[in-house]
This record gives sequence, structure tokens and C-alpha cells, in this order.
Amino acid sequence: MYDSNETSSQALASADPAVVRLVQITDCHILAGAQDCLKGMNTRASFEAVCQAAMADNARLDLILATGDLSQDASTASYQYLAQRFAELHLPLFWLPGNHDDGCTMREHLCGELIFAAKQVLIGNWLIVLLDSTIKGEAGGLVSADQIDFLEASLRSHPRRHALVCLHHQALATDSEWIDRLGLQQSQTLIDALKSHDNVRAVLWGHVHQQAHHRRDGIEWMSTPSTCIQFKPGSKTFALDDLPPGYRRIDLHANGSVDTVVERLVDFAFDFEDS
Repeated sequence: MYDSNETSSQALASADPAVVRLVQITDCHILAGAQDCLKGMNTRASFEAVCQAAMADNARLDLILATGDLSQDASTASYQYLAQRFAELHLPLFWLPGNHDDGCTMREHLCGELIFAAKQVLIGNWLIVLLDSTIKGEAGGLVSADQIDFLEASLRSHPRRHALVCLHHQALATDSEWIDRLGLQQSQTLIDALKSHDNVRAVLWGHVHQQAHHRRDGIEWMSTPSTCIQFKPGSKTFALDDLPPGYRRIDLHANGSVDTVVERLVDFAFDFEDS
């Protein structure tokens, strides 16, 4: 069964009653050592640059969503570093695990006054649900029966709220064969569950290190760039893109509409190792 401590609701107030403004950051792949690199990129440096860019207008933001693979090595040091940096953002932050993360270590160290493990957020006219799509020891994902039960119970409990559903693995195929093989197993089960509730407005994920935005069945389906390295779209095998790190801004309007834009770092370059 799912952990009731994690699935309890956290209620917040939005700065503007007409809109909930948030930022999604994902796939930070922080390592234990301050100078450690992933494919030639210092992931701490890129993460800090993304946070600085995202927080440039933080007076208008209500919360941050961190959607998995926050650590590359699941080390205590990586989560302690993230907790310190997240605390410095001075905004409520909600996280979910990715395939590189360790949920137990996250719960122990990725915490603070404004850092929440809760997987339901009630804010304005919106319900935000954060699902765990990880399978221990595997790169691919699955939304388990327990997580589907939690999702549906959340949606039934708040039928008058518009819903944003978040997970780590992609709910829709990317047309990059290698990453789709490591995507969400039995994804149609999740899609059918979402479509059976008329208050779901958007679905958000990471994992694929590239941006996408589709509208299907009245739902916005979105993936977001990594705060570090990017994967080349449409690639049959693993390949890195030369696009810079990024994040996504999302405005959730009281009427259920969604405005969103992906922002990337400007004048950011590094010598990546495409292997």
C-alpha cells in the first residue's frame, strides 16, 4: 500500500486567486562530489544556473515541482546539497523520485520547512498529484496498482478542482526509441485512469531530457528539459543534444486552462561526452 504520510494533502494559498504559478525542474542528476560531472557537465553548476534563472521573477511564483532523478548516484551528500539549495529558494517545493533516486534516502535528507514529501497539493482551484513511477533497480517505470488507486481516490475526493498529475516517466512515447524502451510500462492503464475523470487538465513528467507538449482528449501532456544534459529528439540510440539546460514555467488558471513555456539558459556551453 502507499505511504499515508506521503500521500497526505498539503494546502497552500496562491499569491493571485486567479492563477497558480509554478516552476518544474527535473533530472538534475546531482552527484556526491562538488566537482563531479555527468557526460562532461558539472550538474551542480548547471542546476544552480537554472535555479537562478527560474527564480529571477520568484515573487510571482507559488511553488516548485521537482520531478525525479534529482540525484545521479542516490548519495546522502547529493540530497543534503539539494535540500540546502532548495531551502535557499524560499518557496514550497514538492518532489517525487526518478529511477536514479532512492526514495528512502530522499525522505531522510530531502526535507525542510518548505520541502515536502506530500504527494497531494491543494492550491487555488487546483489539485496537484505527484505519482511514484519508479521500479526499484530498473530504469523504466510503472504506475503501480496502489498508485493508480491513490490517483483515482485523489481525483474523486476533489471533483471540483482542476487536476495536474505529475510523474517521472513519460506517459506518452517520445519517438526516441531507446528512451521509450525505458519509459512507462502499461502506460495505457494510467492514460485510461486519467481519461475517466473529467477534472484532469494536465500531465507533467521528466525522464526524457527533452521538451514536448501535446493536447489530447482535452488534457495537456508535457515533458520538460533536464537542468543538465539533454537527449537528442528522435534518436534510435542514446545521443546527447547540444541544447542548454532548462526548466518549465506553468500557469494554472482558475478556469482550468493552462499556459506554459519552456525556458533555457542563455550563453551556456560545455564540452559534452556523447557516449
